[in-house]
Amino acid sequence: MVRTAIVVCAGGPVRATLPVLDPGAIVIAADAGVHEAERLGLHVDLLVGDLDSADAAAVARVEAAGGRVERHPADKDASDLELALVAAAVADARHVLVLGGDGGRLDHLLGNAFLLASDRFADMRIDAVLGAARVHVVRNERAMEGAVGELASLFAVGGPAYGVTTEGLRWRLDAEELLPGSTRGLSNEFAGSNASVRVGDGVVLVVRPGEEA
Repeated sequence: MVRTAIVVCAGGPVRATLPVLDPGAIVIAADAGVHEAERLGLHVDLLVGDLDSADAAAVARVEAAGGRVERHPADKDASDLELALVAAAVADARHVLVLGGDGGRLDHLLGNAFLLASDRFADMRIDAVLGAARVHVVRNERAMEGAVGELASLFAVGGPAYGVTTEGLRWRLDAEELLPGSTRGLSNEFAGSNASVRVGDGVVLVVRPGEEA
């Protein structure tokens, strides 16, 4: 059985329609993500972070409901989201869905997006719903469902992505190279209800800015 983890981070509420959630998934909240988890009606199995943003009452509710709290010092070398993703890896999760906001600081938003594509988590299939946007980390191949005309931007992360091939997008890529910092993959569109992205070597982030639910 493939284990799924739902990681809830901070930054504002999720505003897109959520995919069907695995009822057997382990739920990990990253610090103030505990408030978003509560808003979404999720039982938190593990709360991690320095807990400088999670109020004491929410922490107490996690413990009272049988969840575990893993407190880290404020002076740490990793963000709360990174700690949560590491916890998901330790729990042997193979599918990870990150839920959180897209508001707040731009550096946090960019850092979180790059973090999802880190080689440290290459063994996990990672998707995210951040505010109104959906993000998919593509290694090898990923299939996606969408709507005709829905935007989907492709970005190479951590180095060039080679052999990038798309199906079901308006402007097709055929075994092409995407470079970090290039806008070659910006603002593509779903041509139908299904699309796929295949990567021969490297990592591609597919960002679907979406519309609010």
